Amino acid sequence: MDGMGKSKSGSTLERHHTAMKDEAFGLIRGLPILETNAAHFLKVLEAGSVATNVFLRRIHNFALDMNWLPWPILAKKQWPKLRFKEKRAVTATEHQAIITREQNPEHRAYYELCWHLGGAQTDIANLKARDINWEQRVVSFRRQKTGTVSLIRLGQEAMRVLRLLPREDFLFPHLQRWSEKHRASLFKRRITGLKISGITLHSYRYSWAERAMTCGYPERFAQSALGHNSKSVHQAYAKRAQVIIPALEKFERKMISDPAQD
Repeated sequence: MDGMGKSKSGSTLERHHTAMKDEAFGLIRGLPILETNAAHFLKVLEAGSVATNVFLRRIHNFALDMNWLPWPILAKKQWPKLRFKEKRAVTATEHQAIITREQNPEHRAYYELCWHLGGAQTDIANLKARDINWEQRVVSFRRQKTGTVSLIRLGQEAMRVLRLLPREDFLFPHLQRWSEKHRASLFKRRITGLKISGITLHSYRYSWAERAMTCGYPERFAQSALGHNSKSVHQAYAKRAQVIIPALEKFERKMISDPAQD
């Protein structure tokens, strides 16, 4: 558990430390690795939650990769299936209610950019004025989780929001200083007051992905915007978004009027 933490940093390290405090791990925490057996793992999994299952798998795989174990403690087929709670997107109606109810201009602008950019909550909170190319209407930033650079062209509504924000340093100076947990708690209080349930700040990523799918946005662009291997994109493009397929004759007429597309 300690060894895994040495390769992590930032919010990922914080999540790791929180996960390792899981009471279910108390059943094996003091055991020498080589004395741990399948029965121990099954007791931990029975006492824990889905998160326990996820992190125990990581601990197990890390020990195998480090050659601290000569063979797997629990065979792949013996691990209980991961059954996550259903995740859903923020609907357009819910988003409108949230920003209408929000009285703090910085918080309201933050939620609006989460809607328009679909970024992770920390990436949006860390945006700076220098990340905006006003002439080309492009925002560029480095994702905290992966380190990759995201370049997204801004629409009229996103530009409207940005014009209300500081032109120097951080766009959200107060929210930037808060931890992910505190920003999530603030959002929770807002939606509770509106009697909205089943969503978190992360749900804005699902919203963006589903909106992209619904309007026919190419999947490769959605992947680049939200991050490659994004679960939000996969879920939206695989099953969640409801798409009305346009009439074939509409595309046929377009081809007749513009034969250069042949």
